[in-house]
Order: sequence, then structure tokens, then C-alpha cells
Amino acid sequence: MKKIACLHAHHSNISYIEKALPFANCMHFVDPGLVHRVTTDPKLAAESAAVKVEKQLKWMEECSADAILLTCTNYIALLPEAFTSDIPIVKIDEPYFRRICEIEEPQLIVFTNPETVEGTMKRLDEFACYQNVKIKVRPVVIEGAFELVMTGNLEKYKQKVKHVLHELIKEHNTVVSVAQLSMVEAAAEVSDRIITPLQPLAEEVRKIIIRS
Repeated sequence: MKKIACLHAHHSNISYIEKALPFANCMHFVDPGLVHRVTTDPKLAAESAAVKVEKQLKWMEECSADAILLTCTNYIALLPEAFTSDIPIVKIDEPYFRRICEIEEPQLIVFTNPETVEGTMKRLDEFACYQNVKIKVRPVVIEGAFELVMTGNLEKYKQKVKHVLHELIKEHNTVVSVAQLSMVEAAAEVSDRIITPLQPLAEEVRKIIIRS
């Protein structure tokens, strides 16, 4: 069984990845500290944060992994484009972006962590431009939800996300997707038509494992 080294910003993502990738042996590395500093410490230079991410990935490479999976969009945004690795690096948002770019009709992308919106939308625009496609996407933030995750109130969080997703589907005749792993369970309980990052991720990782 191939070994995937996964880097998370929060331990709650582990169970989602384990369920999505049953065909791989996942090693999990959790580092919430860097994201906290990036979002709260204006003195922390982007270059310093990028160096920290590079060191973490090099350490993960040395753990006999066949591939690396980044589940945090903040880590992805910090990773320099010039960074090279001896093993494949899967960025969780890229298979998700690819799925979004296949859709021509208007879309809503739902977030609970407002700190990830700007970086994710910027990367999505760049990805769509690279693919030479035009997308009609609007971000929606569920206010006050992410604090529930950070304080461990996961059931309240899920119920809040479910309520908002129900309302969005009812009020908007459009495609809805969720941008964060913490929203996947709620999305699945609302509608199987809601796009999540896990659906295309499993396909992407399986292809990489076969190639390696």
C-alpha cells in the first residue's frame, strides 16, 4: 500500500482524509501554529512562513512517503512556486478547482473560515486562467461558524453549516460547493449534488499512486 504524508492545519481533517483515501496508508502531520501566526502576526514575513513550510515538506519527504498531500489552503498559498520535491505534491484545491472549471453555469463556493477566502479565490482565478476557461463563481462565508470548529463544538458547527446550505440551495438555482474539509459531512447530509474537495481528490491521488 502506497504511503501518503498529509499536512493539516487542524486535526479534525484527519478523519475526512482517512475515509476518502482507504486505498492508501496515510501519515498525518498537524501544524496549526503557522496558520495562526500568519493570520494574527503582521510582523511575520511571508518569506519566513514560506521557509517554514518548505522545511516541513522536506521533513515529510524523509519519512519514506510516496506522495505528499496538503489539505490547508494557507499552506498551499505559502508554498513557493519554485519549490521542488522528489515525490509528487498534491494540493487539495487543484482537483477541486478542476471540477469547478468544468461547470459553465453560475456557482457558489461556501466557506466557514474567512481567512481562507482571499487566497483560495485568487488561486482559483489563476487556475481558471491557466486552463483558459471563464467561470462564474461567488464566494459565500458562513459567519461565526469556524469559531465553533476551533473550540471543539463540531456538532453545532455541522448544524449551522447544514442550515445555511439548505437555505442557499432553496434560494439560489445554482451549483453549490464547499471549500473546506470540515464542511464535507454537513454537505453530504444536505444533498449529494453539493460539490466537495474530497470527490475529485480521491480520483487524483489514485492516479498519482498508479503512476508512482
